[in-house]
Order: sequence, then structure tokens, then C-alpha cells
Amino acid sequence: MNSSWIKISNPSLDIDAYLAEPNSPTSAAIIVIQEIFGVNPHIRDVTERFAQAGYVAIAPAIFQRTAPGFEVGYSQEETKLGRSHKDQTQADELLSDLQATIDYLKAKGIQKIGVIGFCFGGHVAYLAATLPDIQSTASFYGAGIVTMTPGGGEPTVSRTPDIQGTLYAFFGTQDPLIPVEHIDQIEAALKAHHIDHQVFRYPVGHGFFCDRRADYDPTAAADAWEKVNALFSRLKD
Repeated sequence: MNSSWIKISNPSLDIDAYLAEPNSPTSAAIIVIQEIFGVNPHIRDVTERFAQAGYVAIAPAIFQRTAPGFEVGYSQEETKLGRSHKDQTQADELLSDLQATIDYLKAKGIQKIGVIGFCFGGHVAYLAATLPDIQSTASFYGAGIVTMTPGGGEPTVSRTPDIQGTLYAFFGTQDPLIPVEHIDQIEAALKAHHIDHQVFRYPVGHGFFCDRRADYDPTAAADAWEKVNALFSRLKD
């Protein structure tokens, strides 16, 4: 596995991205979407785990416009700072940056692409699932999907009919940021629009997949990782 920081070109913007590639050729890739804490060690670790599993993996910096090189930890002050940059994002810009990432991968000969996102990145992954080139999506504890969209407008759940691939969603039923009713609404929307999906609920809090956060739950994280690998293994078929 080899990893490095690269630049992805989007009109008027070069996007920093962390790229990890397996030693053996592959035609499948995973886009990893950060939490509000930037492309930090946890996100880089997840990216490398996918490369070790045989995918090209890439984590674009989704705060490039407001905070190039942004990377923080999980303290209260750092969380507040991360949220301030999240609040400046726009859905159309996020989708444009993700499409630029897809175009970069396709130029490398990648034919099948999945996306995974955590926290705010889980919300953005739900948005990304509407892009035609995304075949598989894993959305982890994305708050606000049923109440808002970045930059304003109809909530992101209203875009559910545009999802074209398979979507797996992972939530903690004790998450203070995502009421169980919101999980129910997401699941109902996926069912109503006949999206190929599964919704997984764990009796844990927010951020349960991240081993650097207080809510980390190793049992839930291991189970979710197994399900994620089953989802993305289809990209290699």
C-alpha cells in the first residue's frame, strides 16, 4: 500500500486529497468523506484500511474553500471550529468537489466507485449517493439529513429518489444528534422510493466507529466494518 497527498483539479479550486493505493492493480475505488475534524489521522487510517483491502481510496478535503489543510482533534473547542466550517459548506459545491474526485479516479482507469462518510461526512455521503457514478454508499451517523441540506434548501432526504445505487446507513440509537424518529424517516424514504438499502441500528452514541472518540464502541464498529466490506465487495465483482 502506498499513500500520499495529492491535488484534485476543480474549476477555480485545487482540492487537497489523501490518496492510498494497493500494490496490486484494481478497478474499484472508495471515496472517504471526513467528519467535521478534517482529513485527520482517523480518516487517513480508514482510507489506508480500504487500500489494504484492495481498493484505491481517496479522502478529499471538503473544507478546502474555507480552511485549506484543516485538521483538528475532538476537544470542545476543536468541535466548535469544525462546525463553523461545516456551516459554510454548500451542497452544490460539495457535489462539485466530489464529482471532481470521481473524474480523477476515472482518469486513473477506475470503473466502479463507492463512497463512505462519517458524521457530517455521513450526511455528505447521502448527497453523494445521488451522483450517477456512485454505485455503493455507506453513510455513518449523518445528522440533519431529514431537517436540512448544506447551504439551505429542501432537506437532503428529499433527494432520496435520485439515489441510483445501494445505500447502507449506520446509526446509534443513543445518538443525541440524531433522534430515532429521524432514522425512521430516512428508512421510510428509502423504502418509499425503492432504493436498494439497509439501515443498521446499534445501541450506542454518536461517532461509534472512530476509535479516537469517547463514543467509540469496538463491537458496533467491528460489525459495521464487516457490513461495509460486504457492501463494497460488490464493486470487485
